[in-house]
Amino acid sequence: MEQKIKIGITQGDINGISYEIIIKTLMEPRMLEICTPILYGSPKVAAFHRKNMGVENFSFNNIRAATDANPKRANIINVMDDSAFVELGKSSEMSGNGALSSLKAAVKDLQDNNIDALVTAPFNKQNLISVGYTFAGHTEFLASTFQKNDVLMLMVSDRLKVGVVTGHIALAKVSESLTKELVLKKIKILNESLLKDFAIPHPHIAVLGLNPHAGESGLMGKEEQEIIIPALEEAAKNHIYAFGPFPADGFFATQTQNFDAVLAMYHDQGLAPFKALSFDNGVNYSAGLPIVRTSPAHGTAYDIAGKNIALPDSFRSALYLACDIVKNRKDYAEMSKNPLKIVPQSFTPRGN
Repeated sequence: MEQKIKIGITQGDINGISYEIIIKTLMEPRMLEICTPILYGSPKVAAFHRKNMGVENFSFNNIRAATDANPKRANIINVMDDSAFVELGKSSEMSGNGALSSLKAAVKDLQDNNIDALVTAPFNKQNLISVGYTFAGHTEFLASTFQKNDVLMLMVSDRLKVGVVTGHIALAKVSESLTKELVLKKIKILNESLLKDFAIPHPHIAVLGLNPHAGESGLMGKEEQEIIIPALEEAAKNHIYAFGPFPADGFFATQTQNFDAVLAMYHDQGLAPFKALSFDNGVNYSAGLPIVRTSPAHGTAYDIAGKNIALPDSFRSALYLACDIVKNRKDYAEMSKNPLKIVPQSFTPRGN
């Protein structure tokens, strides 16, 4: 019998909605059929949130190590001391320390192959910075930990996949950060992820322009002609089906059905339309890493913390996606042992 996938879960910010969405997700009986969940958190904090939610028919199984996890239970490993307490809706040094301790413990188990994938609950970057965290987000921390410079933040839902060339940087720095090499690198990461992680053969990728109307043939900016188009031409030489650059303003209303994924030039260009279309069940995936990490597409939501109204849909989708990617990677590795000769298709976008 095949062993169930072990999913590590970080507790995120204990003062936000993390425990609420985690508990709501893990209460669903089907979860224990597809994976063995292991939360890196605090039994004391979990009990507080469970009581605040009025949940009586659910509890965590306390374990000391991931290797002790009970496959028939939702497990928890304590990463905080007994002085931990919750201040709903507030940013605190304690919540920052708790989020960082949880992340480090879970990543250590990833490195030691004690868990198969990681689902990270949202944390507050400001209170993490106050306790010594120096990274812009989870993706950057994991890229540094696993010594992988070439990573891609990829937002995923049932209807849309959107990656970004530049991530957590100021808008004023986007243009100067773009190079042909960087755009090509992100196209390659996205293409490989679609093949290995999402089991999409011959993936078709849409690449957005940077400027209004994709530069209007150079009238509104030169980045398309000098950076993006040369990157697309190089991608074609590598038999990658990437097309564009498309004007970003109308693309999401008319073209998404023709492509497997979209590559935007900067954070809000990609994430604003993605969240408008898929906020409730969207997932943040760190593509290009040797490990599998997903996260819900929302933040700590301090404004609704403790009110028992947070929707678990995005977190649930993140857990499902982590399981799917682990399986897809195993299948891809098996297929790679006996590769079939595939004749490259012509470079024609779907729907055209």
